[in-house]
Amino acid sequence: MPFFSDLQAQLDALRALVGDVEAVAVPGAVSRLGDDEVVAVISTVSALARACESLRIAASGVVAARSTREAGHSGLAQKRGHRSPASLVQELTGSTRADAVKQVRLGEALSTSHGDGVDGAGEGVDATEGSVVVGRPWHAPLSDALLAGAITAAQHDAILRGLGEPPAPDADGADSVDGVDDAADRARAAEQLREVWAVAAGELVVEAPHRTVEELARAARTLRDQLDPEGAQRRFEERFRARSFRMWTDADGIHRGTFSFDDHAAAWVRTIIDSALRPRRGGPRFVDPTEKARADELVADPRTNEQLAYDLLIDVLRTGALADAKAVFGTRQAGVRVVISAAARAAVADGRPGVGVLEEDQSTLPAWLIEQLACDTGIVELRIDRDGNPLHLGREARLFSPRQRVALAIRDGGCRWKGCDRPASYCESHHIDHHAEGGNTDTDRGILLCRFHHMALHNGGWRITRDGLGDFVLHPPPGGGETIVLKPRLALTYAWAGIDPPPPRFRPAA
Repeated sequence: MPFFSDLQAQLDALRALVGDVEAVAVPGAVSRLGDDEVVAVISTVSALARACESLRIAASGVVAARSTREAGHSGLAQKRGHRSPASLVQELTGSTRADAVKQVRLGEALSTSHGDGVDGAGEGVDATEGSVVVGRPWHAPLSDALLAGAITAAQHDAILRGLGEPPAPDADGADSVDGVDDAADRARAAEQLREVWAVAAGELVVEAPHRTVEELARAARTLRDQLDPEGAQRRFEERFRARSFRMWTDADGIHRGTFSFDDHAAAWVRTIIDSALRPRRGGPRFVDPTEKARADELVADPRTNEQLAYDLLIDVLRTGALADAKAVFGTRQAGVRVVISAAARAAVADGRPGVGVLEEDQSTLPAWLIEQLACDTGIVELRIDRDGNPLHLGREARLFSPRQRVALAIRDGGCRWKGCDRPASYCESHHIDHHAEGGNTDTDRGILLCRFHHMALHNGGWRITRDGLGDFVLHPPPGGGETIVLKPRLALTYAWAGIDPPPPRFRPAA
């Protein structure tokens, strides 16, 4: 359907739902609608807003193209008294500086994919079929999906920034590819990597309707690091060099401080705080009596979460290496749990780069650092298939064992309910075949759910089924809508695929 005809159809649908009322009467008109109609209003307005947003982004890209440094004072933004296109867009839209910069960035991406002068010299990927399309940049699938209304501007930006630019082999060897000896070979390798990035962008577009913006951004970064382990190592080192801590006293005499964390330190501090505050943030209910008593005390504590986090970190600093772990953390001691494949460990042993992922949020760490940590804390070996399914660790016990919990965390990555971002440490293990009805406590019949969604499932008439090792399927109560496929964390889909650039699944067709 033509662009403006589609807009008119959306407007007609809204008029039919709400009525042709004055602006001041809109809240009252919507309040008189039924539940399904209210949901339809939000859905239709969102589709309309996405279409209008794509038009504004396209215009922002034109503003940027007509406001270059070379244009000088005759540039579009400059003629209107602005130093940059983002400044003009900010004034016109009334948005924040950051939002205006994002509008311009996305507009420039659209221009390179669909603007004047694109005549077939480049590369790209069709967003729906995954086939290579000659003549377009690697991020063309994102532009196609944005213009078609398949993804939002926020999803487009999350994927674009998360994937970043593919590495470009050069004469100095930076981002070099093994076996590349001359300029022609480097050019061919660079083209292949751009095609790999294009297919990755297309895959993330397909996943976008089922994922939150935050998960898409994490998955894009993790996928980038899987595809480019050398770049991942460089980025880790850059963040490590940028680590810092600064204290100062402000004009009111309040002592303040700020951290810039490296990846591992950030994960360590986050797990310390999460371990201590888990009962406040919806942690699992099925704990031993000692921990439950401590959790009840924490919930009743009058301090805010921020004050508790502060006091905890000060206690850790005071006690240092001689801390009594149970006195500080209770029965669940904090710790960073990382997951690494056998292939990545083998790469480290051979002196090649590799990456692993943090169990909690699936962000990456260099494989050599994970191996270093294993020297101090040891490893738990677990065999899984390429979809992350643990291979038969089931037990005939009522509750899942700690080892089974590890297996579920590695497979699921956290709460499997659509749109939920709770990490594995906040989740409870749900038997999809009720134990009281003869269900076994096997990992392939268990799934991680956060406390809220676990209770919603049992109390709201929902149920989860699974055919063998296929997808987990969530069935709503009668009249509650369509069934929902419960997908694992997107980053894990790639982590268990044995990705090593250019991986077979991303390798363009000959």
